[in-house]
Amino acid sequence: MNPGTRNLFDLLRSLDLPTDDYAVFGSGPLIIRGIIAATNDLDVISRGAAWDRALAVGDAVVLPEDGAQIVSCFDGAITIGRSWAYGAFDIDALIDTAEIIDGIPFVRVEYVVAYKEIADRPKDHDHLRRLADHPALDRPGRRRRPPP
Repeated sequence: MNPGTRNLFDLLRSLDLPTDDYAVFGSGPLIIRGIIAATNDLDVISRGAAWDRALAVGDAVVLPEDGAQIVSCFDGAITIGRSWAYGAFDIDALIDTAEIIDGIPFVRVEYVVAYKEIADRPKDHDHLRRLADHPALDRPGRRRRPPP
């Protein structure tokens, strides 16, 4: 893990969000596994107490593209929302089946693949190629609960 990655995850930990009510989505699950390099931000999905905590510590804004409300923390380094712009994902299922890695819940890789296939951006094509070349990712002991 490079220093930038550690800093992003340390920033996320400092928010003290309840782990049962959030998960890192977007490229974060690939970053933590070293599949892609760290970016300058992390996208987090949330519900309940984690969303309430986010509202208490960050700046709530409405995204002009889709009208979704997000909370931006640390000048946008951590973005927390209650929905996901691409695809029709069940946020509760994504959070409930998240894998805990280094004390942080991450959306399962199969859901990241589905999202990246839907988003279909150039960076997603690169990420999907990297995933296809990566060894098996589902290691024992990392699951919170089996997928629905």
